Amino acid sequence: MNPQHSKNLYQQVSRRKLLGFGAASGGLLVASALLKPSISKAFQAIRIPSLPAGYTPPSEHPFDPMVLLREFDYGTVKHEQGKKVREFEVTAKSSPLQLNSVVTFISWNLNDRVPGPTFRAKEGERIRIVFHNEGGHSHSMHFHGTHPVDMDGIEPIRQGKTMVYEFDAEPFGVHPYHCHIAPVTRHISKGLYGLLIVDPPEGRVPADEMVMVMGGFDINNDNQNELYAFNGIPNYYRDHPIPVYQNQLIRLYLLNMIEFDPAVTFHIHANMFQIFPTGRTLKSSAESDVVTMGTAERHILEFSYKYPGQYMFHPHQDDIAERGCMGFFDVLPV
Repeated sequence: MNPQHSKNLYQQVSRRKLLGFGAASGGLLVASALLKPSISKAFQAIRIPSLPAGYTPPSEHPFDPMVLLREFDYGTVKHEQGKKVREFEVTAKSSPLQLNSVVTFISWNLNDRVPGPTFRAKEGERIRIVFHNEGGHSHSMHFHGTHPVDMDGIEPIRQGKTMVYEFDAEPFGVHPYHCHIAPVTRHISKGLYGLLIVDPPEGRVPADEMVMVMGGFDINNDNQNELYAFNGIPNYYRDHPIPVYQNQLIRLYLLNMIEFDPAVTFHIHANMFQIFPTGRTLKSSAESDVVTMGTAERHILEFSYKYPGQYMFHPHQDDIAERGCMGFFDVLPV
């Protein structure tokens, strides 16, 4: 991936994130023209740091985890017979993923990335996912949340076929999706998973929003993970700390999709976070610096850093952390 292209993508993602659904429904509009003065001021207060000077995206991967971190797919809005539909396009593929300097892993992925796209809609919106299977095996897309049984994504979609999943986005919260073809553990651990964020109608307070999906890699097919990662590449955020601003609210959409390990924790250093279980509440239910999640469990975590510096985050199963699931927030003074 070209470094300048990655930088441009990062800037586009940051702007789209601040403008939210306005970007999806009619181009990039100035937020202050759309929002009440008090809300507009809050949006203007959220700033996304630039990528560090000299940052080079991983040329061996089709995606950049630093871009993926803050990238949300709002789909394409269509109007059909007087109804609005938010449509997403996704393709299952099979391609190599360079996990480190010596390990190449054949991933089963969606849109050339692990995890797959972070789809985003508002509660009650009609969403349509056009799923093309070019992955070499039968696959499917099963979404957590509420939908009719014929949209449940447990029927295999054969190589070369297309399936259209269509349902109302509900309830608001953070919902994983994944392939549901047996053996499900294999299809998930190969990379076929991602997040659907359904925003509450009234929205949430502005924040620097990012997505982290915890995954494991069984590289020798023994039903045990040898490597782990946040957002697809082991140790990426350890080697490339995530820039954030001091005293600015961070909203982290966190999902555990690690197969073969019954539960993992997530811990941040020198700080506490507010927990919004499954993203189903508008008020925090607890405060901690560590949270435990089984496979497919997810939460929204909110926090800010009082002091500048680089602060570690990782599972508190230290063996998992030391095998790739580790990173740093680089807190920059304002």
